[in-house]
Amino acid sequence: MTTKRSHPKHTDPRVVFGQQLAALRREAGLFQQGLALESGLARSYLDGVERGQRNIALLNICRLAPALSIRPSELLQTL
Repeated sequence: MTTKRSHPKHTDPRVVFGQQLAALRREAGLFQQGLALESGLARSYLDGVERGQRNIALLNICRLAPALSIRPSELLQTL
């Protein structure tokens, strides 16, 4: 009988994306609340995205990018 292997957390694209988002947010000198205000997204939602617990939608990536003064593709570079 074969068993399914779960992927290590560091290869989960949600975790990798969240780490990239958090790094870019810090580089921009923003706290989660500041990014939430700039992007129009809830701080609790951003927290879940940064921790890799939420699956972010493309529309929300497009909201975050201008708030960080970057292109949406920069949020996806590490994937």
